[in-house]
Amino acid sequence: MRLRKQALGTRNLVGARVEQARKSQGMKQKELLAQLQVNGVDMNASGLSKLEGQIRYVTDYELAALAKILNVSVEWLLGLEK
Repeated sequence: MRLRKQALGTRNLVGARVEQARKSQGMKQKELLAQLQVNGVDMNASGLSKLEGQIRYVTDYELAALAKILNVSVEWLLGLEK
């Protein structure tokens, strides 16, 4: 497992939650990327890494797909519910 070299950014609220949900399900970034592709979201490994590191913005399409794939609510991803 590689450790993040950069500090967490401030460009999204969901990155840390995406990483938390993905890891709690034992899912690798590669697997999440494949599921995103199946759901019509074109993202590469660098983009996902930046998303999880809160360095890049998240689109509404990505947010909806991430919630569906990770089986969590959009509200949870946004930190609005525990």
